[in-house]
Amino acid sequence: MLYRELANHLQTLIEDGVYPAAKALPGVRKLSQQHKVSVSTAVNACQELERRGLLQAKPRSGYFVCQAAPKHKPPRIRSVSKTPRPVSGQERVLQLVQAANNPKMVNLGTAIPAADFLPVNVIEKAFRQVWREQRKRCVGYEFPPGAPELRTHIARHLASLQCRVSPEQVLITNSCQESIAIALKQITRPGDIVVLESPTYYGLLQVVEQLGLKALEIPTDPAEGLSLGALELALESWPVAACVFVPSFSNPMGTCLSDERKKELLRLLEKHNVPLVEDDIYGELPLNGARPRPVKSWDTKGLVYYCSSSSKTLAAGLRVGWLVPGKNIQRAEYLQFINTVSVNTPAQLALAEVLDKSRYQRLIRSMCSDYSLAVARMTERVSQLFPPDTRISRPAGGFVLWVELPGKINTSERLQSAMEAGVSFAPGSLFSATEKFGNCLRLNCAVKWDARVERGLLTLAKLFS
Repeated sequence: MLYRELANHLQTLIEDGVYPAAKALPGVRKLSQQHKVSVSTAVNACQELERRGLLQAKPRSGYFVCQAAPKHKPPRIRSVSKTPRPVSGQERVLQLVQAANNPKMVNLGTAIPAADFLPVNVIEKAFRQVWREQRKRCVGYEFPPGAPELRTHIARHLASLQCRVSPEQVLITNSCQESIAIALKQITRPGDIVVLESPTYYGLLQVVEQLGLKALEIPTDPAEGLSLGALELALESWPVAACVFVPSFSNPMGTCLSDERKKELLRLLEKHNVPLVEDDIYGELPLNGARPRPVKSWDTKGLVYYCSSSSKTLAAGLRVGWLVPGKNIQRAEYLQFINTVSVNTPAQLALAEVLDKSRYQRLIRSMCSDYSLAVARMTERVSQLFPPDTRISRPAGGFVLWVELPGKINTSERLQSAMEAGVSFAPGSLFSATEKFGNCLRLNCAVKWDARVERGLLTLAKLFS
């Protein structure tokens, strides 16, 4: 068919570099004129290339070329300690996150999307409407479990992901991290063993440290995610109180467990009666394809404590998260109350207003497209600038890269020099209870790309050479 002939021709041009990664293809009208075909044929050709994974549609902006097949190798799987360890030293993270507020700093260190990636105008409009229509309610407390309309919208959204959750089972919190802390307070005591991925998000390690728990790390495959075989051995060898995993687009690797592996994970935990604290904060952000189902969607025994927030999709500053406790919602409500009394009322109502509109899914699709292009661009520049044999993750979702440097470079030792030069990154040792991954780092891709970012990457390349 004619559209497939055009698609094959355009694919050749993409593979030859005529249309490079992260760049826009000519508009469909322009393509129809250039190749003397109808607009509908041009549209069908672009949709065919999208199905092949070569193009990605960006609302109101056209089609963009996806990242080419990577030439770099993925990070290696690391062996981990088979003994539970207390967590310490996480106060180093504070310096890193404080740098995010410094306008002179190129923020590659924290997983905070730049405002350019977020629907700022939509959030502003929602706040204006809430203050106009519910100003008296806005100045009061919205005590746990939180605003009823927000809990209803979250339950409705989870239902679309095949999770059987009622609004009465949803607790509003100040963040995904607070949700995780509340869940762990419900099911653990100081000294208990908690199983984590390795590498894992340093915020989870902070919670484990704060609660006086011991971390048992499970190795993670850069493509398939956590090792279920290693997890099974850990469950058989140790009295594990809970697991805390990011099954959909883990931080920092960006891996996503397949549905079959998620179901196998749940069967394994049910066999040993070990609860799962599921961090699904990146679940809404696939770089290609459909939004994956959470493990919670297969949970029929209340073993999964589901945690998420709006910080990566709408606005980090809203400070609104949610928790679906597996059991005992009343205990979770009390723990949230004694932590912070309540969650910001205007923010809850504004988020409910945004979720009430059908445009929410369009916003998410546009954001995923932007993140995909940002990850492709950062990957390309790191491949070009960093030392030969640098290994780079291939995230399936989210907006961070995990980079493994060759040799014995210690990224923690280079961090201060980098920050003095005006650029931050997250050193790999922060992502392990045993401070492994010394020659690794995580980079935030969701930054406004400009000359400052280019200079920042050049600075890092020199420091790591």
